[in-house]
Amino acid sequence: MNDIHKFLRRCSLVCSLLMAALTGHAQETLLSPDGKFSFVFAQKKGQLTYTLSYSDKTVIEQGELGVNIDNHLVESAMGIPVDTNRVWTKGMKVINVSRRSEDCTWKPTYGEYAQIRDHYNEMTIHLMKGGSHDNSDNGYDKRQQYLFDIIVRAYDEGVAVRYHFPEATNGLFMHITDDLTSFTLAPGAVAWHYAWAQSHAERVPLLKSEPAWREKAERPLTLRLANSMYAAIGEAALSDFVRGKLQLADDNQLKMDLYDSADIITAYDMPWRYIMVGEKPVDLINNKQMVLNLNAPCQIEDTSWIRPGKAFRVCRLDMKTAMEAVDFCTDRGLQYIELDAGWYGPEMKMASSALKVADNRDFDMPKLCQYAKSKGIGVWVYVNQRALYQDLDRILPLYNKWGISGIKFGFVQIGSQEWTTWLHRAVRKCADHHIMVDIHDEYRPTGWSRTYPNLMTQEGIGGNEEMPDAEHNTVLPFTRFLCGPADYTPCYFNGRVKNTKAHQLAMPVVYYSPITFLYWYDLPNVYKGETELDFWKHCPTVWDESKALDGEIGEYIVQARRSGTEWFVGAMNGLQPRDITINTADFLQHGKRYRMEVYNDDPSLNTRTKVSSAVMNIKAGKTLRLHLQASGGAALRFVLMDK
Repeated sequence: MNDIHKFLRRCSLVCSLLMAALTGHAQETLLSPDGKFSFVFAQKKGQLTYTLSYSDKTVIEQGELGVNIDNHLVESAMGIPVDTNRVWTKGMKVINVSRRSEDCTWKPTYGEYAQIRDHYNEMTIHLMKGGSHDNSDNGYDKRQQYLFDIIVRAYDEGVAVRYHFPEATNGLFMHITDDLTSFTLAPGAVAWHYAWAQSHAERVPLLKSEPAWREKAERPLTLRLANSMYAAIGEAALSDFVRGKLQLADDNQLKMDLYDSADIITAYDMPWRYIMVGEKPVDLINNKQMVLNLNAPCQIEDTSWIRPGKAFRVCRLDMKTAMEAVDFCTDRGLQYIELDAGWYGPEMKMASSALKVADNRDFDMPKLCQYAKSKGIGVWVYVNQRALYQDLDRILPLYNKWGISGIKFGFVQIGSQEWTTWLHRAVRKCADHHIMVDIHDEYRPTGWSRTYPNLMTQEGIGGNEEMPDAEHNTVLPFTRFLCGPADYTPCYFNGRVKNTKAHQLAMPVVYYSPITFLYWYDLPNVYKGETELDFWKHCPTVWDESKALDGEIGEYIVQARRSGTEWFVGAMNGLQPRDITINTADFLQHGKRYRMEVYNDDPSLNTRTKVSSAVMNIKAGKTLRLHLQASGGAALRFVLMDK
């Protein structure tokens, strides 16, 4: 049946190409390796356009491609004829189309999978404008000539587009004022709209009358299409360009909107714009490694010093509490402590230097690092971007000497080309000094941690320290977490939490973050031997295999992950109680026996946390049925018995 569908799709494409030839409109088509995605490029009335379908269902009815460039001043200054087109891509001609395919497997330094397949078909559309004026003077090319490439990759998980500028023959720089990339969808689509990176999602139709669209949407933007499929539009490989967001240009039409203009020297690659598609919401979760595939391979030769793990925040900033925190980490299976804001002075003041401990703190930093190291524990420190901006080149060798494992960048400024470039350059400098990084506040990832894996995690999320409800928590796996890990700071004992303890317990499995902060707001003495917290003790932060099993956006999520021979499952529920079914045949090794630990909410228990724990032996293939409380959850661990 699949072969028949592929044959019919190819027949349809042949007919389209014949019609294009008869009508004089050039078309180029790219199929994904499995033949389900079809991306069709065409030029219509001077516009560069495309359509996208999946399994013969429309995803994008029509979109525009290209950028706007305003070079009139530099063109005048260099004696090059001025381009007067209002739309820069108008007048572009296709001079060549090249194609290639890739199918390889790579091993990340760490991640949600031990290895990742990178399988795609690629089409590069080479365009040119101008070139007719030959005003060369002593070898200086004064022609009005522009070269522009559109690179399209089709994966089985989605399609991505990038703009490449070949080296200019006339020496022009490029002043990019607008990204023309747009996405027109069939009426009836709805989006989970985030106004800023740390906000909460609002489910809205793609209508200009909706107040939410007064603000541009953060990426990735998750959509439920009118044909009941799901899609996510995002940005990948952003390191030295301006940030893009998604603007509702008209009803049902989204457009990539740049934070500001950008100035580049050719040859240059802009970030990728991608569209992932799934028939079910969990398909998006299982397809998200496409974002990493769109980034360059690791540029760090020796990655042995990059060590994922669990961290405990020291919020009472004194030496005694920090030493107790080290001991707590040793006992509870955590790998790091982190000294939070204030250890070097008021973080918002430019006068505060992160080159020394504040006079009102009794920390001996080298002594603390040495004590922690003797216990197998690393030390992270929080540093506001103000201090990093002033002293980064002096901070890094000093921290390396102290024995600091990582820096949490605080209140970063992002969006512009200048700050984007500064931030990623700072991560590279940290790598040179064997220091890991956690970026806080509005920064959202675009997969660059593949290239520099010392960028362990980042915020860019409405975190647990804000005490959100369970609906917010069950939206996040289908939206924010599609673009990369997030430092969500699970709490446990704090009384302001709006969801159950088992809901919290499941977070480190459902939410991926190579550096995971646990027990946020808690002090080392808060733990009283609760049995269920052994789950956190054994739970790793990186994985060999991951499978989202079931879920609906804002309703519930069931996520399974494997480390070695052990499997961990986290289930997080929304605002309504529900029964869920977990078929262990979907992830456990066939025919093997496992010891299963189950932790679930039980309001009838006369305990502080009201979490039940049960241990039993099962055979792979058993179907489990669990009842989840409203705003509740469950956590399961499967230990292989048959070695």
